[in-house]
Amino acid sequence: MLLRMLLALAAGVSLALAFEPLALWFLVPVALAGFTLTTRGLPVLRGAVVGLVFGIGFYFTLIYWMRAVGTDAWLALASVEALFYGVLGAVAAAFGRRRWWPVTIALAWVAMETIRSSWPFSGMPWGRLAFATIDSPVAPALPYAGATGVSFLLALAGVLLAALVVTHGRHRLVASLALTGVVAVTLLPALVPYRSSPTEQVTVAAVQGDVPGDGSDILLDFRQVTANHVQATIELADDVAAGRSPRPDFVVWPENSTAVDPFADSETNRGIEAASQAVGVPILVGAIVDAGPRHVLNQGIVWQPGVGAGDRFTKWHPVPYGEYIPFRSVFAGTFGRLALIPRDMMSGTRRTPLDIAGIAVANTICFDVAYDDGIYTQISHGAQMLAVQTSNALFIHTDQIDQQFAISRVRAVETGRTVVVAATNGVSGIIAPDGRVLDRADIRTQQVLLERVPLTDDVPPSVRLGQWWGRASVALTALLIVLGLVPYRRGQQRPQDAGVQARRVEAHSEL
Repeated sequence: MLLRMLLALAAGVSLALAFEPLALWFLVPVALAGFTLTTRGLPVLRGAVVGLVFGIGFYFTLIYWMRAVGTDAWLALASVEALFYGVLGAVAAAFGRRRWWPVTIALAWVAMETIRSSWPFSGMPWGRLAFATIDSPVAPALPYAGATGVSFLLALAGVLLAALVVTHGRHRLVASLALTGVVAVTLLPALVPYRSSPTEQVTVAAVQGDVPGDGSDILLDFRQVTANHVQATIELADDVAAGRSPRPDFVVWPENSTAVDPFADSETNRGIEAASQAVGVPILVGAIVDAGPRHVLNQGIVWQPGVGAGDRFTKWHPVPYGEYIPFRSVFAGTFGRLALIPRDMMSGTRRTPLDIAGIAVANTICFDVAYDDGIYTQISHGAQMLAVQTSNALFIHTDQIDQQFAISRVRAVETGRTVVVAATNGVSGIIAPDGRVLDRADIRTQQVLLERVPLTDDVPPSVRLGQWWGRASVALTALLIVLGLVPYRRGQQRPQDAGVQARRVEAHSEL
């Protein structure tokens, strides 16, 4: 048991290495094979222990950057997420004793990813297998199968790799053929890549204004942050007027480019007005907006020159215990940094894209980019491109910024759309529909990115399937668990039949 736990810990760490900053994507199936082998053949409770150790190795390593918030926050969040892998370990141990176990364990993996990406509260989708694939031959499968479908293919490949180790004879041949088929299906899109049909091209600008001090505290001098973005936009306007740069169709500012309500704060309002008048095109401003004495909104606001605020999008998934406090009456004011969150951030419900200069733009704010629902919904309602407004200042000295930028690139490939990322001080970039980075700003610099990019109205299969992949995996896994708990007897078994049945069970146990 100790050896299994050590191997599970190593497998969990190796899965974390598949993500940024090392991005060793080929470790994904190897890690999944390690998870499967270490839980196989164990009773359910021991499988849970081994799965938990795997989760500890994976998630404590993956989100080590959470220590920027606090060691307590890192330990708490990583521990909660590791519990999901403990439950999965119990399920894998049970499923491993049945027929078709490679398929059912892979299905259970995807069900676990789906559940933990939405629960508790809004869940934590960081660490989904598909998010490690952007610079791999697997990435072209994203617009066909979506992030959830790609996670299933990777999980199935890993479990079948484990099957090659534990099976023999004919069963090993079947596992080998199945693995070959899965690899072929996964890599086939690289030969026949999905290509969206562009309807037109537009020029877009992303402004990274930078953050004073060491760059990690957005509130240290929030007025200077806004002033930086105003200054950078006015300089862009000067370049346009002088013919040094083409005029953009619109400009994107990051989340928290204004950390006070621009409707209530006159200085902030004047700054945005000056920038929009100078550049002469709409600016998608990232702003914190008052919503009463107890609530705030994190919004992307389309600011029209000479008109002011227009269309707005509110963040769908505020971060629990980071942007709002569940059970506030119990926790507020008693646990460290929670006292720094005096008002709860409300969730947005908008399902349609923003209208920016006649362009339908799907908006995501910071961690929203890791969730499927808001992106799929806006694209289904006609979004032609995607804007990601983010404020990663707190994590600017960590690997979180690279992990999030990789997710933004995954979304570009998955949706077949241009993605424009505006961050306060990194990572900002403009990403082509095939995942290529057209331009990227250096971290902790003031920089304006300007690119001509395609728009499309095509809706790829990944979006048409939407979240049904995940829902189906949860439903089927739950059904398999229930069936495993229901005693099944087909009449009274005769003694001579018992031996025959035992031999049949033994013969089928390998698969």
